[in-house]
Amino acid sequence: MMAEKENTAGARTIREEDIGTVKIADDVVAMIAGYASREVDGVAEMAGVGYTSQPLFGRQQRNRNNRNRGVRVDVSESGVRVDLDVVLSYGYNIPTTSAKIQQRVKQAIENMTGLKVLDVNVRIAGIDMPQGTDKSKE
Repeated sequence: MMAEKENTAGARTIREEDIGTVKIADDVVAMIAGYASREVDGVAEMAGVGYTSQPLFGRQQRNRNNRNRGVRVDVSESGVRVDLDVVLSYGYNIPTTSAKIQQRVKQAIENMTGLKVLDVNVRIAGIDMPQGTDKSKE
């Protein structure tokens, strides 16, 4: 097996043999990170462009069209760096839940791609409050 190398269009060659090559797009690494994050109890959703913690017509404004929303990856020869913007459900312990996110994302990327994860940075971008708890309307 050869070391991964960068290709055009943000993809990594992870294996090159007589039968052909295997390439992983950087967007795929971001998708893995996003899905793994959402598997952790307490993660309400990923934040990012289009997210605001302010209610809009009684609901939070959310952009669900971008599947990699709230996820940034930097894939280099030395490994993968992941930055996540997450919204947690109200009542979950932030440090404990963040550590679980970091562990789950690292494990998922390494197991699925064979790439080394250097770090997983988590930014709590908001708290998803249960409906009916907005006291500002009283």
